[in-house]
Amino acid sequence: MTPTPEATILVIEDEPEIRKFLKVVLTNHDFKFVFAETAKEGIKHVAAKPPDVIILDLGLPDMDGFDVIKQVRGWSQVPILVLSARGREQDKVTALELGADDYLTKPFGAAELLARIKVAQRHTRQSVSDLNQRVESGDLLIDLEKRSVTLAGKTIDLTPTEYKMLGVLALNAGKVVTNKQLLNEVWGRNAEDNSHYLRIYAQHLRRKLGDDPMQPKYIITEAGVGYRLKT
Repeated sequence: MTPTPEATILVIEDEPEIRKFLKVVLTNHDFKFVFAETAKEGIKHVAAKPPDVIILDLGLPDMDGFDVIKQVRGWSQVPILVLSARGREQDKVTALELGADDYLTKPFGAAELLARIKVAQRHTRQSVSDLNQRVESGDLLIDLEKRSVTLAGKTIDLTPTEYKMLGVLALNAGKVVTNKQLLNEVWGRNAEDNSHYLRIYAQHLRRKLGDDPMQPKYIITEAGVGYRLKT
């Protein structure tokens, strides 16, 4: 599961122990990396030489990490992986809705961190056209150009709403799509208070895909936050 080497990671983190841990992990997996201890320094790095992935702490000494996401998203789509001691669901939702690609709560393990970086790199490498046409998750193939879904070569019949929900997840494969984002994309802005729609249609999709919700192979539930199509 070793990520592609030679990627450059910008780490915006002020905790010495976390920086020390990240240095060991990134060095052992052949990454280039740059550390910034403040938001201001990190934003300067992004503007001067965009990295392949940003690892961002929310609790920075000079600026809240949410504001860093807002600023970076003003001109860059570089993947942002948030690391934070804030474990509240609302903090995760806020970071993702502002434009972060993923969220890890401290403490975290090296294997999980590397897996999330690997997904972020995949987003960077894939062209928009490739991403928008065919998305694979194990035996599941979603061809958005042909509007077809196959599982191990067998066509899966979905209703228009089921297909639309799966399509939104496919366009963001590997990333968490928040409940609010899904409701807006699939049912429109007037449906934001109807989160039960998501549970119902996630159940429908899992049943048709033979996906066990306790050990999902395709659709992952991020409790209280949203859903992720596994890649």
